[in-house]
Amino acid sequence: MRKLIALLFTVLWGYGNTCLAGDDVKGHLFIIGGGERPDSLMTHFVELGGGKNAKILIVPYASGDIHDTGQYQRDGFKRMGCTSVEYISVSKEDIETKEALDKLEGVTAVFFSGGDQNRLTDMLLGTKFLEKIKEIYREGGVIGGTSAGAAVMSKIMLTGEEKNVPERREGDFSYIKRGTVQTAEGFGFVESAIIDQHFIIRKRENRLLSLVLQHPDLVGIGIDEATAIIVNPDHSFKVAGQSQVMVFEPKAPVTTTADGYMKTGSLNIRILTAGDTYQLK
Repeated sequence: MRKLIALLFTVLWGYGNTCLAGDDVKGHLFIIGGGERPDSLMTHFVELGGGKNAKILIVPYASGDIHDTGQYQRDGFKRMGCTSVEYISVSKEDIETKEALDKLEGVTAVFFSGGDQNRLTDMLLGTKFLEKIKEIYREGGVIGGTSAGAAVMSKIMLTGEEKNVPERREGDFSYIKRGTVQTAEGFGFVESAIIDQHFIIRKRENRLLSLVLQHPDLVGIGIDEATAIIVNPDHSFKVAGQSQVMVFEPKAPVTTTADGYMKTGSLNIRILTAGDTYQLK
């Protein structure tokens, strides 16, 4: 009996520390598609983090130069009147030390910078640091990110790489085929969708379509530059910014030809602009 109780406690403790899809989430996600970040967007991010009382931590590990990026984004927040802004810059070996974890004490807003999302997940996946960020989100904080910092938000993360195509076409995403888009594990703040960024300006429809047809239980959300989705505690989101968001919803069985091309009889495509809302699962 004692072993059974101990096992049940372990399962419940683990659930409470990893699941973000339940009704206990009180925070917001602020997911920007990259490019310019209009003042109106960043002001809204700060307001969700507590306004003048916001305590902001920048996580610049996606960048090739974390200090330059961290300082630049910190200065940007300070120009907006934020007084409590820091960035984290410890090494991977030190990311779970008390020094690193203390950086998150009292934080109400976390912002993931752009760059390479693979650097970011390599640094933080499976760490106490990321779990503490998720706790901040559950308790009412706002978690934001741009570009690479947007890609990491979904459980299935686009790496930006293409595979199983002719070498001369790698990176073009010229096909809607099974197994051509490389993915990795993301942070899982959004579990019912796959998120893509720089979407319309870089014509990234093919790669996101390929993924949602492979995962028809998920929707695909393509966020353009200077545009964000703001995900509420009830898992609805609102579009803000200057451009558009595309949502792909597979609605019929998906089949695959012998050479890997995918097809479906029905696919909803929504094109949203600032002020529009959408309900995630």
